Amino acid sequence: MSIRRLDVLNRIIDTGLIAIIRADVAAHAARIAEACAKGGVAVLEITFTVPEAAKIIEALSKEYAGEMIVGAGTVLDPETARIAILAGAQFVVSPAINPETARLCNRYQIPYMPGTGTVKEIIEAMELGAEIIKIFPSEGLGPGFVKAVRSPLPQAQLMPTGGVSLDNATDWIKAGCIAVGVSGHLTGYKTASDSKVITETAKQFLTKIRKARA
Repeated sequence: MSIRRLDVLNRIIDTGLIAIIRADVAAHAARIAEACAKGGVAVLEITFTVPEAAKIIEALSKEYAGEMIVGAGTVLDPETARIAILAGAQFVVSPAINPETARLCNRYQIPYMPGTGTVKEIIEAMELGAEIIKIFPSEGLGPGFVKAVRSPLPQAQLMPTGGVSLDNATDWIKAGCIAVGVSGHLTGYKTASDSKVITETAKQFLTKIRKARA
């Protein structure tokens, strides 16, 4: 494993939070990223549902170099993954497993986090080299699913995404998740006036994660 890949994984595990940005326009994505940085967020995911996602990843990777790790989300195929990686994405997240995308990310030594919803999919993701496995949509599965999975698969490093909020973040961490991916409940604000809300919410998420781990 390359030092770069290890550094990215360690940063995600250390902080326990990935802020996921789904914005309508590039300007909103940049504003949300700034608010997240002020709140102490160290890992940011730009989804490819955002217009000009690759350009945003490139710009944010340069602006926050050394401060935040920027990755790509909603990556459905290896072609999109390569575009994201060449733009500067330091990790790649998919809503479901795609073996070709996993192989491409492994070729570039970029962490790949595929979405899973069954034990079979989690095992397949591990066999494809995924160190962190996304549980998606977590809203329909719940922390109990993680507890059940980690009984036969204690080596699985799981991260819920989709429905993670301040109300349940503690439950996910205590269930055994190594991190949480948060979108709407953190970054789902649209206007400049919401920046302070995002910053404060980010701080609250990080505090809950630290306390849950303690």
